[in-house]
Amino acid sequence: MKNIFSIWQARKNSNSDFEELVAPHIDRLYRLGYRFSGTRHDAEDLVQELLVKLYPRSKELNNIEKLGPWLSKSLYHLFIDQARRVTNSPVALAEGIGIELEAVACVNAGPDEYMIRQQQFARLENALFTLNFDQRTLVAMHDMEGYTLPELSSMLDTPLGTLKSRLHRARASLREQLAEK
Repeated sequence: MKNIFSIWQARKNSNSDFEELVAPHIDRLYRLGYRFSGTRHDAEDLVQELLVKLYPRSKELNNIEKLGPWLSKSLYHLFIDQARRVTNSPVALAEGIGIELEAVACVNAGPDEYMIRQQQFARLENALFTLNFDQRTLVAMHDMEGYTLPELSSMLDTPLGTLKSRLHRARASLREQLAEK
């Protein structure tokens, strides 16, 4: 993740305010990007594209009251735009889509515990990607990133009742997927 800021490191002295504003949100944006796209590479590209687009508007970012949710909403819309471009593209890329998982190791865990944890993480990640995009987005932003339903209603421009029913169906589907294995 340290390479994301490399594009403007040379200009750091001219606009360090931008880095100060967005740096606390990079990890969250990356996690969301990963949950939207499913690969580390695509998540890094997504976050980097967002930052490149926002860099010229860094003075405007100072005026945003809740920058974290605003950045998450911007990332979501950027991902949707990219997905539409790929879907509507006349050139279809025939690449296999694999799920890359970044290893999350416990310092005190031995090989057996590490392997069990990795298998559980892989099962959860696979179950998450069986959900439709709206449900996966909602689970990622609500259950994993901690946004409240009223915040998500505003961010996603979706009624609160719709979000509640989507979240309920998504959780039920995840429980069903995880119980099968």
